[in-house]
Parts: sequence; structure tokens; C-alpha cells
Amino acid sequence: QVQLVESGGGLVQVGDSLRLSCTASRRTFSMGWFRQAPGKERESVAAITWNAGTTSYLDSVKGRFTISRDIAKNTVYLQMNSLKPEDTALYYCAGRLVPGGNFYWGQGTQVTVSS
Repeated sequence: QVQLVESGGGLVQVGDSLRLSCTASRRTFSMGWFRQAPGKERESVAAITWNAGTTSYLDSVKGRFTISRDIAKNTVYLQMNSLKPEDTALYYCAGRLVPGGNFYWGQGTQVTVSS
């Protein structure tokens, strides 16, 4: 079992930056961020493997968002720059213990980008 706690969401203007944090109760194989906007399907935003630090990103956030990890703290971060209204969503942290394993989810943190 893994418990995940997110923080860092907020209300910002177009072009602003936010950094989301997610702390896990234990080390995982990988962690990442998903988001869901009203009326839209949930989508994967970014992910990182714990050991190698291999990253992947949603095409629409490449060059703007950066995912990173702090091994000692069991924490992952999502640095979000040049935010757009389209980034407005509830962001969820997720982790899995093995490749292809079930996800464990955080409670979500709201990101709102006003125009």
C-alpha cells in the first residue's frame, strides 16, 4: 500500500508558474501526474521512474513542464511554466510499485489558470 499526498496547486494567470509536490509513504517503481478537466477525460501529464529517472511527457506540455524526484524524500515534483488556460484541471499524483502494476492515487490538487 502507498499513500500519496499532493500540494502546490493554486490560481494563477496565463504565463505564470507553479510547482506541484507529491510525497509518497514509500519508494515506488515510478510516479507521475495525471490531470482531469471538467467534461474531459483524465490524461497522463508526466511520469518518472524512481531508479533511473527516465521521464515522459504529454506532448502539449513538453518544453513547459518538468518532472523530477528527490530520492531521499520519496517526493516527486512537477514544475509547470508558461501555464495556459488549457492546463486548468485537477492534478493527481500517482505511483506504482512494479512496471505495469496498479496505480495508487493522491487526493488531487487544483490548478486554475485564468486568462
